[in-house]
Amino acid sequence: MPLIINLDVMLAKRKMKLQDLASQVGITPQNLSVLKTGRAKAIRFSTLEALCRVLECQPGDILAYEDVPDSFL
Repeated sequence: MPLIINLDVMLAKRKMKLQDLASQVGITPQNLSVLKTGRAKAIRFSTLEALCRVLECQPGDILAYEDVPDSFL
């Protein structure tokens, strides 16, 4: 998958638990876990905004794009 989710990195940098972040953002820990593991198909801008607000970061700190050659897809 060309999109890389760095939510676990941000959680570690902020020394925050997934459950604490979920409660502050207002989503379930299960849904946050789906996002963290890269299994999410979409993310709402309002959720991304809340994550950035709580983690005091930019969207690019959470999401990254890595080009993958067609031969690897």
